[in-house]
Amino acid sequence: MNKVCLKVNERLDDLLIKKLKIIQDETEFCFSIDAVLLSHFTTFKNKAKVVDLGTGTGIIPLLLSARGFNEVVGLELNPKTADMAQRSFALNNLSDNLKVLNIDLKEATTYLQANHYDIVTCNPPYWSKDQGKISDNKNIAMARHELTVTLEEIIKTARRLLKYHGRFSMIHLPERLTEIMTLLAKYKIEPKRLQLVQPFINKKPNLIMIEGIVGAK
Repeated sequence: MNKVCLKVNERLDDLLIKKLKIIQDETEFCFSIDAVLLSHFTTFKNKAKVVDLGTGTGIIPLLLSARGFNEVVGLELNPKTADMAQRSFALNNLSDNLKVLNIDLKEATTYLQANHYDIVTCNPPYWSKDQGKISDNKNIAMARHELTVTLEEIIKTARRLLKYHGRFSMIHLPERLTEIMTLLAKYKIEPKRLQLVQPFINKKPNLIMIEGIVGAK
């Protein structure tokens, strides 16, 4: 593992798998169990080419690498978190396999080949602009609310990147399932797997994970 030079407010967290470490900033949006769940839900395929939309500090690419995915590109709009992701990849000697592009995901096919990728993953902002209280921290607000990208724009981008029979996997809120299913149908991504996540066995699900295949029946 390479040496790391942490910046102000940054910390180094142990991912407790294959000695992987990740750089996070205590004043920024830090990853949660949602990203961990999605990385394990995503269907494994040898030599798959993967794009992670809104990768943040690169948690999903790192966890996918631990499962054997060896070509993952993360897209991140926030330059600060994109920088942390790239330094985390270098820290773990994974810069040859994991990349991050500091771009708006809506412009993905300007930088990446369309209809080329096997898998697209996304742990998106869960709430629209009209839902809940928006954080005073701009970067945290962007991670939680659809201030810079909408659910439809995410699914549209996934469809443009995926090859025929490519897979899109996402984690989201159960109350938005109807909207998600409608948009997947609009962009010809057929839902194939759905998993509900309960915080406790006697509580109703608070998260869903869904995987769809482009052009499937």
